[in-house]
Amino acid sequence: MKIRNSFFFSVILIFLIVIGDSAVAFAEPIPSAAYDGVLFPDRRCCNREGKETVSACKNATRRGSAAAECEVWSEACSEAVLKVARREETVEWLKGIRRKIHENPELAFEEIETSRLIREELDLMEVSYQYPLAKTGIRATIGTGGPPFVALRADMDALPIQEAVEWEYKSKVAGKMHACGHDAHVAMLIGAAKILKTREHLLKGTVILLFQPAEEAGNGAKRMMQDGALKDVEAIFAAHVSHEHPTGIIGSRPGPLLAGCGFFRAVTSGKKALAGNPHHSVDPVLAASAAVISLQGIVSRESNPLDSQVVSVTRFDGGNNLDMIPDTVVLGGTFRAFSNTSFYQLLERIEQVIVEQASVYRCSAEVDFFEKEYTIYPPTVNDDRMYEHVKKVAIDLLGEKKFRVVQPMMGAEDFSFYSEAVPSAFFYIGVRNETLGSTHTGHSPYFMIDEDVLPIGAATHATIAERYLIEHG
Repeated sequence: MKIRNSFFFSVILIFLIVIGDSAVAFAEPIPSAAYDGVLFPDRRCCNREGKETVSACKNATRRGSAAAECEVWSEACSEAVLKVARREETVEWLKGIRRKIHENPELAFEEIETSRLIREELDLMEVSYQYPLAKTGIRATIGTGGPPFVALRADMDALPIQEAVEWEYKSKVAGKMHACGHDAHVAMLIGAAKILKTREHLLKGTVILLFQPAEEAGNGAKRMMQDGALKDVEAIFAAHVSHEHPTGIIGSRPGPLLAGCGFFRAVTSGKKALAGNPHHSVDPVLAASAAVISLQGIVSRESNPLDSQVVSVTRFDGGNNLDMIPDTVVLGGTFRAFSNTSFYQLLERIEQVIVEQASVYRCSAEVDFFEKEYTIYPPTVNDDRMYEHVKKVAIDLLGEKKFRVVQPMMGAEDFSFYSEAVPSAFFYIGVRNETLGSTHTGHSPYFMIDEDVLPIGAATHATIAERYLIEHG
């Protein structure tokens, strides 16, 4: 009798354990078909009453043998990330996000709906974030919540350009277009967020995801930093699509990558008079003309020929009365250099030349560099160690032929503000595809991308961050 009772109670006990485990493991899918079955399933664990239980069950759905394998980064780790990024469902999801943003472009500090879309996706992933930073920006976090902290950044704003590309997802907003690929940048970083969230139990620190407004306006990064975007961050990385390289090619270089860029506006003041009586005037046209000529000597005679610099006068306005010497002349332009020292020397010398040349001709002059509007970008300079990290990740993830050392460019990026504050690396991801017509420069009304870049960008971002934490934790 005792034996029979023991057997009976053993069967009951086993049955209750199985039922109990089933109750704990019962999961409710995230309420979005876009995520169901994409990457690894994110599940909210509930008991029989439908109440959410502790997070241990959530993590259990993501844990596997990869935890041991990725203590030290290996080929298998790279393959695991790429496999996730290249799933058909993932690719279609990434394209859908990018196309929604492309159809509804928003200019600097107007990225309200773009920001809303990003936050909705982060909510579905159960990724925590701070909002708003810099009016529409987002700072999301994935990982342990502790050090080390590494950041990834994507810019969100569009340009005031009328799109000329005729395709199904053309901009629906007249006079506005994502002509610089920021829609793709956002999609790739959201993709990286999804990959990192599924591998969160493997992270050896915290990844910060920065969705930044107003890169084109020149003060989005500065405003993000003022609002705490770089709190605790010890390194930061960002990508930009490039029509100069075939789709999927990663390009970067150590040291200066993009020039510092500034603009100036100068008002030279004199005394107007009839052109037939020039001796009654104090001629600002003559003074400003002399300044234009003298400005060219800054680069040609004062700078090291091996230190690339540019000073270009692009505006000269003295009015439209052909019979009158005006009382003021407005001139303006841009200046660029690859080092902070050279850049700020240019700024100083431009003001000196314009003011002093004005005095030679009995005029006065004032120069405005728009510093209050943050339109001065310092050079974007890659930290040598961070550059090597990007190079290593790109080669191990995509193959040696998929990485290129690129030449510096005179273009500018407000990522430079981050690079002044913490070690950083900025890199390009190629989108050139002649068959698709993806050959036009950024800021062209014909600009378009090869969307095959999206999973590559997502995987590259995710790997840069996860591997950084492994190797610097």
